[in-house]
Amino acid sequence: MKILLIDDDPDIRLVGEIALGGDGRHTVRTASGGREGLEAIRSDPPDVVVTDLFMEDLDGVALIRALREDPETAAIPVVFLTARAGSDDVERLRAEGARGVLPKPFDPTILLDRLEQILRTRP
Repeated sequence: MKILLIDDDPDIRLVGEIALGGDGRHTVRTASGGREGLEAIRSDPPDVVVTDLFMEDLDGVALIRALREDPETAAIPVVFLTARAGSDDVERLRAEGARGVLPKPFDPTILLDRLEQILRTRP
């Protein structure tokens, strides 16, 4: 599986990249913000996007809206990785088209399992 991890925090990108790709089963690319992530998605579409919600240049909601408006990227699953993981936040993000939400802080030892669990559930 090709995973694109978008987060403006370099430590989150590093830990997330290791957690998601450390077992060698998946290819993980990273982007430092929403605009860079959108460019990466358009140039080489991933199988799933894992993105932060709050980023300075293009936040996660604007990113998912841009993806859903483009027929080339509309079907790519988007999972948010955010500290805003309360039930109201999750419902709002699902209404925007998110496949799921992974809470921050996260346990790197189970991050991949949690992502795969979300992807197995029906949208």
